[in-house]
Amino acid sequence: MALITSILEQLLNGLRIGSVYALIALGYTMVYGIAKMINFAHGDIIMVGAYALYVYVSLLKLPPVLAVILTIITCSVIGITIEKVAYKPLRKAQPLAVLITAIGVSYLLQNLSLLIFKATPIPFGSIIKVPSVKLAGLNISGLTIVTLVVTVAVMVGLTLFINRTRMGHAMLAVSEDKGAAELMGINVNRTISVTFAIGSALAAVAGILYISQYETLLPTLGALPGIKAFVAAVLGGIGSIPGAMFGGIILGIIESMSKAYISTQLSDAIVFSVLVVVLLVKPSGILGKLKAEKV
Repeated sequence: MALITSILEQLLNGLRIGSVYALIALGYTMVYGIAKMINFAHGDIIMVGAYALYVYVSLLKLPPVLAVILTIITCSVIGITIEKVAYKPLRKAQPLAVLITAIGVSYLLQNLSLLIFKATPIPFGSIIKVPSVKLAGLNISGLTIVTLVVTVAVMVGLTLFINRTRMGHAMLAVSEDKGAAELMGINVNRTISVTFAIGSALAAVAGILYISQYETLLPTLGALPGIKAFVAAVLGGIGSIPGAMFGGIILGIIESMSKAYISTQLSDAIVFSVLVVVLLVKPSGILGKLKAEKV
């Protein structure tokens, strides 16, 4: 009985952290699916979101709900700015140029936060004050409940947005063929900017949930979860929104189980080995589809 309870607790932990990875992975997969580029600076938007929340709550003393809204807006504006300044000129460039630019943007965000907030870790308590719940002998924390509810709500909302709105249909059209979409009167530049804005907003939500779990601010706090979320996106099938969610949850459970029953030191290695296995066995990911390229 104790073993079953322990396993269920680790599954809940995996669902909680996996939900954060899923939210970040959604940003990766949306940008790739529509703009056909990997934004490796995406993980640092999580860090920006965490610091923005700290500024609004601890320094400006704003109410938590207002602080969350302003954090999401801040990250969305930064996401649009990054797309306009750094990525837009590189849409037809070689992938290596895009990768180098993304790494440069990542280091720029980290170093700006280092200059502003310094390298000393800043303790920052969770703004989520939901009581825990006991269910069948399990103690489910309020943070876990909020994380799961927010993740499901985001997934449903994003799916409805893509399938039911004019902008969502424009995103689908641009993801299929930019040239044809432009001929149909779709503003490709605006569509890609909106995609970056939504992806950055999701990263802001992930940053808020992530800092609520770890309660310590660092300029590099977004680097590792950003990389793991990329692994989750590849695992689920990059370009697939359900795949990003599925990959994030699976990766979170693998990480939680690895830490609990194998080794905390080896857990990250196990997580990254998943990427290698997926690329070898099914490069398109679990829910992804291989597309034939015409030459």
